[in-house]
Order: sequence, then structure tokens, then C-alpha cells
Amino acid sequence: MTELLTLDDVQAARELLGDVVRVTPLEPSRPLSAALDGPVWLKCENLQRAGSYKVRGAYVRIARLSEEERARGVVAASAGNHAQGVALAAGLLGAKSTVFMPVGAPIPKVAATKGYGAHIEFAGSTVDDALVAAREFAERTGAVLIHPFDHVDVIAGQGTVALEILEQCPDVGTIVTGLGGGGLLSGIAVAAKALRPDLRVIGVQAAGAAAYPPSLEAGVPVRLPHLSTIADGIAVGCPGDITFAHVSKLVDDVVTVTEEDISRALLMLLERGKQVVEPAGAVGVAALMSGAVKAEPPIVAVLSGGNIDPLLLLRLIEHGLAAAGRFLRFTVRCGDQPGELATLLTQIAEQRANVVDVLHTRHNPRLRLGEVEIAMSVETRGPEHSDKLIGALRARGYTVRFPVT
Repeated sequence: MTELLTLDDVQAARELLGDVVRVTPLEPSRPLSAALDGPVWLKCENLQRAGSYKVRGAYVRIARLSEEERARGVVAASAGNHAQGVALAAGLLGAKSTVFMPVGAPIPKVAATKGYGAHIEFAGSTVDDALVAAREFAERTGAVLIHPFDHVDVIAGQGTVALEILEQCPDVGTIVTGLGGGGLLSGIAVAAKALRPDLRVIGVQAAGAAAYPPSLEAGVPVRLPHLSTIADGIAVGCPGDITFAHVSKLVDDVVTVTEEDISRALLMLLERGKQVVEPAGAVGVAALMSGAVKAEPPIVAVLSGGNIDPLLLLRLIEHGLAAAGRFLRFTVRCGDQPGELATLLTQIAEQRANVVDVLHTRHNPRLRLGEVEIAMSVETRGPEHSDKLIGALRARGYTVRFPVT
């Protein structure tokens, strides 16, 4: 049986953190408040030092090492946020840090981790692979492993987020946050349930990396055979023993969201909330927008991180626009006569849609003689406008097809 942390543990972690971390703002979300008929707030840990809540747990863990342990250095495994938190915390406490990251980790997260002074090694394609390499490194060199979630000091540090939420919004009824390994959710649940037993705490996983639902059903941590999600920060294949014990006993519900849900949430946060958030940091908002979470306001959704690759952000904006019915990719077949393309573009303009790009193809064995295919991307004002545009083109005799995804 794993002994659960207490409120005293989280409060002690807050004293240890002192002014190392900032008290991040709690911002109202008008779109979510309107949709859910009550106050919804965003806890902006994307504005925390190093871009996420991770520095809280990393600092508490490293600060509690002995001088001899810190002298041996620390090692961690992470896709990016824990890496930056460990690198920053180790630098503040005078310890050498080595971080193992999955091959393909976002370039900005790698660069930032190096910038905080860590030595980077790449291992495997997932955080779990990197964690195996980090453990081997720790055994070989004597460096202390700073686990990304499955340690009581890390959980206690992450739980300080809940203390701030309850001070900033004393009447909060539900806290919704992302769930990967479970360190943040466990810490929040410890503090929240101790101070407000009636408060609901809900974890959100990406559907392609949801290890907790089958684990909770089985009553023990269950490893997923594979992971597939844009939310790299919560792509964890198996819950930890300590975090699983806390989540299974303290958390009210665990739900999942799709990649489309996450994309829509990121777009809304960027457009309406003026918040730059990474996919893992937006899953709580995605759950509220998609209806995966049924909760009575006031609600607080934790934006757990903001470290996103700009190239990924570009793709996600396009994906989010498409998911919201504001960005269309389709092909049109028409006759290969002079002026056909100009006529097509004029008819799209008459519907007040904006053409982003055009690809005109003649040499395709699927086309009939004298026929061309025009692939295009078009911006619209939403689903109704998109339907009106496609209907108008088909009414003019065009064959409109959408790519198979």
C-alpha cells in the first residue's frame, strides 16, 4: 500500500519554493464562461518560469538532496518541460544536470534545456525510452534520478498549484488539468481534497496516450503498447506506482480528448485568450469545449505549459481551423479550357471565401482527356459558410472532392 501525501507535505514544499517560482495568474475565459453558463478560469502555468509547472516539483526534489548527492549531479528524462524544470532547478542549486530526451523532441525545448545549463542525450522515441536510459546512466555514474512524476517530493511541489488556485478562486467547484504520468494531478488532488473535500478534481488525457482509463479499470498500472498524440508533454505509456495510488484514491474522474479537440482548444486560447499554450497544456480546455467534462462552475482549467515549437504551432493552427470548419482542402475537376481556373476563382470570391493556395494538375491518369484537377486550400468564416461555398460550386456543376484522412 502506498502512503498518500498530506496537505502538510504540499505546504512544506511551498515554503521550500519561496520566491523561486512565480504565483501565476488566474485569468477569466469569456468564451468558456459563456458556453458553460458560469465562471471558468485559466490557471496560467504556461507563464511559469521555464514555461511550465515542472520547475515546482523539480526544485523541491533537488533541494532536498544532500550536498553529497547534489555533488554527484542529477539526471532526468523528459520530452521537454521536465527537462527545462530540472535544468533550471539544478542550476539554481549548483548541481550538474544531464537530461535524456526522446529523439525528435521539439527543438525549442531542447534548445531551452541546453540554455539552462543541462547536458542533453537522446534516447528512444518516447519518454519511457528516455527514462530507461536515464536510469542506466544513474546506475553507471551515481547521478541522482529526478523522476518526472513518480516521487513524493515532485508530487508535493506540483501540488502548490492547487494552493494558489484555492487562494485565487476560493469558491472553485472543479479543477481540470492534463494527465500524463500523474504528478500534477496527484499533487493538486492532495491539496484540493484536504482543503475542500467537496471540490471535484478531473484529469484529462489525450485519447492516443490514455494509460489511466485501462489502469484504473484493472486496479493496477497498465502499460500501453504504443502512443500517438500531438500532446508530447503527457505522452506517458504507463502510470507510476505512487501517482497511480493518488489518482485512483483522490481524483473524481479521468476523461480523454481527441487531437481535433486539442487543436480547437489551442486555436481558441490563441485567438480569444491571447495565450500561447502547448498541446498538453490545453487538454483541460479541450475537455471543457468538447463536453468530455460535465462540471458545475466555477471551474479552473490548468494551462500546464506553453513550450510549443513554432512550426508545430503553425500546423496546429491550420488543423484547428479545419476542425472548426474555417479551413477547407478540396479538389475540383473541370474542363481544360482557357479561363476555367479564373472562372472557378471568381465563383469562390463571390462566396466571400479566401483562397490560400492552388495546385493545377493536368497529368494524372485518373483524369479524363480534356479534364484538369485543381487542388486548393480555402479560408471560410465557419461550417455554415463552408457548406454554402461547396453547395454553390456543386450547383455550378463542379465535382468537389475532399482528401481522405
